[in-house]
Amino acid sequence: MPGDDEELGVSRPATGTAEAGAGAQTPSRGVQPCGQRRQGAAEVGAEARHDGSLARLFTWLSPAFPVGSFSYSHGLEWVVEAGGIKNAADLGDWLEDVLAHGAGRSDLIFFAEAWRAVSLGCAARLEEVTALAAAFAASAERRLETLAQGAAFLAAVGAVWPHPALACLARLPEVAYPVAVGASTAAHGLPLAASAQAFLQAFAANLVSAGVRLVPLGQTDGLRLLARLEPTLARLLEGGLAATLQEVGGAAILVDIASMRHETQYTRLFRS
Repeated sequence: MPGDDEELGVSRPATGTAEAGAGAQTPSRGVQPCGQRRQGAAEVGAEARHDGSLARLFTWLSPAFPVGSFSYSHGLEWVVEAGGIKNAADLGDWLEDVLAHGAGRSDLIFFAEAWRAVSLGCAARLEEVTALAAAFAASAERRLETLAQGAAFLAAVGAVWPHPALACLARLPEVAYPVAVGASTAAHGLPLAASAQAFLQAFAANLVSAGVRLVPLGQTDGLRLLARLEPTLARLLEGGLAATLQEVGGAAILVDIASMRHETQYTRLFRS
């Protein structure tokens, strides 16, 4: 892991990585500040120009990207088996809670903080985010879900889109998925708001896909659920990007219990 004063060497977005409306300048190459910097709602606004290609972002967060996201249900399989979710309305209620009070919000904050750490070139801040995100999973299967996907994502990106700013993460044994994706998007100059929105949308879409297979539901029901979740995702994006690492937390206790119960479920299609 680089020292506290070692720059990570990132590709800078053309609009700069400083918060909009904060009067800050684009970070210069060299030693970067490591303090927490609160980001306001202005950061959620449009970032018109960037060095990276959004096509790359779409590729990284596509269901076809080799991280195995399709094999994880986030405890949903046990809830369906136990009769807690029987139709599309039940699934929508469950997913809204997962997003607003569980991993949806917390992973978004980890994602954004990893992006900021890399964009500022602050290794100490990135190490803090990495350690907390890895420790935040409440069950063995949730831990497997986030760490296995994080490792797979870094391996795929490192093989095809290597970047020196990601070398420190590649040396760590445990990197959670939101940290891996957030750090990679920053290293390659992709804008925070668009990257975070795509990350959050991909998480929701994967859970909807799992629910469609498990309940089971039709594809049109799945699309209706994604449409229903649009306002929730918009609120989460704005609030999550304005939050700091000290504000990470959740109250989705039943989701954690479902994940733990899934570990001993007799018949399983999913790994979590």
